[in-house]
Amino acid sequence: MALPGVLAAPRSTWERTTEVAILGSGAAGLAAAIAARPARDVLIITKDTLDAGSTAWAQGGLAAVLDPSDSLEEHVADTLAAGAGLCDEAAVRRLVAAAPGSIRALMGLGAEFDPAEDGSPALTREGGHSHRRIVHAGGDQSGAEVQRTLDEAALAAGAQVLEQAFALDLLIGVDPQGRRAVAGVRVGMLDDAGTVRSVGIVRARAVIVATGGYGQVFASTSNPPAVTGDGLALALRAGVEVRDLEFVQFHPTVLWQGPEARGQQALISEAVRGEGAVLYDGLGRRVMAGVHPLEDLAPRDVVAAAISRCLQRAPGGIGDHVFLDASPIGERFPERFPSITAACRRLGIDPVHDRIPVAPAAHYACGGIAADLDGTTSLAGLFAVGEVSATGVHGANRLASNSLTEGVVSGTLVGTQLADRLPGPVTIDLGEDGRSWFDPVDGPLMNPAWRLEVRSAMSSHVGVLRDAEGLESAADRLASLASMSSQAVTGSRRAWEATNVLTVASGVVAAARVRTESRGCHRRSDWTEPRAEWVRHLDVSLVDGDMVVTGAPDDAAVMS
Repeated sequence: MALPGVLAAPRSTWERTTEVAILGSGAAGLAAAIAARPARDVLIITKDTLDAGSTAWAQGGLAAVLDPSDSLEEHVADTLAAGAGLCDEAAVRRLVAAAPGSIRALMGLGAEFDPAEDGSPALTREGGHSHRRIVHAGGDQSGAEVQRTLDEAALAAGAQVLEQAFALDLLIGVDPQGRRAVAGVRVGMLDDAGTVRSVGIVRARAVIVATGGYGQVFASTSNPPAVTGDGLALALRAGVEVRDLEFVQFHPTVLWQGPEARGQQALISEAVRGEGAVLYDGLGRRVMAGVHPLEDLAPRDVVAAAISRCLQRAPGGIGDHVFLDASPIGERFPERFPSITAACRRLGIDPVHDRIPVAPAAHYACGGIAADLDGTTSLAGLFAVGEVSATGVHGANRLASNSLTEGVVSGTLVGTQLADRLPGPVTIDLGEDGRSWFDPVDGPLMNPAWRLEVRSAMSSHVGVLRDAEGLESAADRLASLASMSSQAVTGSRRAWEATNVLTVASGVVAAARVRTESRGCHRRSDWTEPRAEWVRHLDVSLVDGDMVVTGAPDDAAVMS
């Protein structure tokens, strides 16, 4: 397939040293920075500004047991049920136990969650939850409040920030135990247009990857434009263990804005259904009636698959969206969901009275860099937290609003761990001239103009419902694009992102082709049921430009 093993970049001209380098500035990375300070020097590296990324777009909130009528055991059970057999129960229990304390810690940092009548945080319910346990802020602006709180706290704690800085590839050496280990990261500094101003080396005793997911691998997504899988691609190029890439969660209710809509789409939070909204098809029939005991509050994978099957039948001649009726919420809707109301009204829809057109779109990556809940990965000195990681908490399908909770919990755990003890120093082979890490890096990059073709192939063939024929078509198209990558393409944010999108897309397709069953948010129309032999994880690695998948029942490596 000829995917690059390193991103092409100009010669490095500067060097900087820190103790802990954090790639990404969402909830997980910021929580890690706060916990690591003031014991450690911390540098947050972000390709945009500190407040950019997916966290600020999160609408629903954070899941935690705060109601006396709820219990940790029920939160655990709900998470395991949603994860469809692939959760790590120990990690789930650790997360659920830590969640209430994390909510209180955020409040201690100044987070203002919407209050109930007694002054405690108001709680709502979302799909797959047996109780009201979702804390929210500003109605449907929970992520923005979490981002604001953590931004301010990280800066107040003394974390340094390197903005418009693209993390290209890890620096690898050998630690005191003789193991392959991280020594830092090569960074490209960008101007406002995404052109490279300089390239340099950040040396660090620990590198935390907190770059979020890869929603922009698909043509239609709820994710902002920056979410291009950079951290996952960086890990693949470094030979780090990556897991469960086939499990991409499609949010069932993203605002449908017409057949030509592309890029980031407005999310209609699951909390809308939690407050009583109901899904209908083009003939006015209930979509979820009889599909699942929880009906419209079923787990996301179930609702997204039901909508997709409904759209295949095109009831009433409508084959690209269904309708969400929020009239049971009534006149409370604009106050409870202000940003959703604004998004609807921009399209001439009054959500109080009009049914809202919705369709599934790529939303959350359940897979990622294999890591413990405290961020530990297969590479010494490298940690992964938040959506970029696969900790076993989400399994084959994430339970709604567990993601922000996991980011804060996991980030705090790794930051606390590093504050207590840093990995040992790493020796790097600098080459005969002692400057090899500063040499220019050559290699093929994908032409940014072809990125749309990658995304179109993924949405067409690797969406909510998949089959062998479509996955083969996607694999062939991605391989063709990889073969067209060229050393003539100049390094830039657009070229680096496009190459990362191609790399991650190739990994997703490779894993999806191997998993011949339907489980969680991986649904195949040619293998419609879960299979007992597939209660296992698939690992994906990049070997000599090709994706290799291991972990299948026959334990044979599959190259794609």
